[in-house]
Amino acid sequence: MAGIYLHIPFCKHKCTYCDFTSFPDRMSIAEAYMACLIREIAQRGKQLERMTFDTVYFGGGTPSYVEPEYIYAAMKQIRKCFRLTEKPEITIEMNPGTVSEKKIAMYKRAGINRFSVGLQTAIDSQLEEIGRIHNVRDYLYCASLLKGENFSADVMIGLKGQTADDVCKTIELAARSGAKHISMYALTPADGTPIYTDYLNGELPDADEVADLYEAGYAKLKEFGFRRYEVSNFCLKGYESRHNLNYWKRGEYIGLGVSASSFINGQRFTNTFDPDEYMKCVISGFPPVIESETVGEKDAKFEFVMLALRTADGISSAAYQKAFGSDWKSDFAQAYEKTKEYLEEDGDSTRIREEYLYVQNSILTEYMNG
Repeated sequence: MAGIYLHIPFCKHKCTYCDFTSFPDRMSIAEAYMACLIREIAQRGKQLERMTFDTVYFGGGTPSYVEPEYIYAAMKQIRKCFRLTEKPEITIEMNPGTVSEKKIAMYKRAGINRFSVGLQTAIDSQLEEIGRIHNVRDYLYCASLLKGENFSADVMIGLKGQTADDVCKTIELAARSGAKHISMYALTPADGTPIYTDYLNGELPDADEVADLYEAGYAKLKEFGFRRYEVSNFCLKGYESRHNLNYWKRGEYIGLGVSASSFINGQRFTNTFDPDEYMKCVISGFPPVIESETVGEKDAKFEFVMLALRTADGISSAAYQKAFGSDWKSDFAQAYEKTKEYLEEDGDSTRIREEYLYVQNSILTEYMNG
């Protein structure tokens, strides 16, 4: 199975930490852009007509900021041009400050059955500090509209002045409001974003403080019955994100829209980051691709190991053998010897011990050199 990702690059306001391809001042081109996205769907669908796709994901930007008719039209085109499984997982990202009853009703008519809501924090002053357009009341309204639906809430840790109590309060709000999946991400200040100045000035929590926030959040998530299935992702039983699991299992995916990345038949390619160039290419019938590479076997093996070790299930020796015809412990013998004290075996699988999963980057670094 494979996934489809569609990038909607428009938003009402760019958050201080955001380094994604998003444009708060380009809504005038939204209609033209979505028309081009629908055309790219048709172009890619012809190329991939033999493939079957299990997930669709609308990301951004803020997909819930544009008119819901655009999302409906894009989803209609997806069903027309791509072969989907009988019960695909179809997700849309939403900012609580941009939702309405009408929008959610139209998303449901389009077949969307999973909603990813950007809560980030339950502290209004922190939401304002990072430039979010919503407050806690907006989130609660959004959650009330999604009552009974499969929805996920994003929680961010590492914000200025954030405490363990703040993180726990946020998780409790998300869990009690009906979220069946919670993503808890550490803020990564990117050079060029406004929040990077706070980072340079030492105003953000350091790595040890963020680790403490993570541990507090993890304990609270367990208290509410959420299982960690990937280092930053937690869910109630049966509510894993199938779209994200496909990435972590190194599955194939097609990315549609500006800046979207794809991985098909061992090829990784990325669309242009410029919306004007993107539209010109699509209208002219040319692929809007600016980068393309063939992933060699060495890199493929490392990606397999690195991605699998991020998950709670870890590396399946049988799956690795099937993919590459060799034993992963032999291929990474030196790295395995250096890190095996942090690993545990469970039948066919090898995973990072629970207490070391959050600091897995230092472990995975050993595998970069084979």
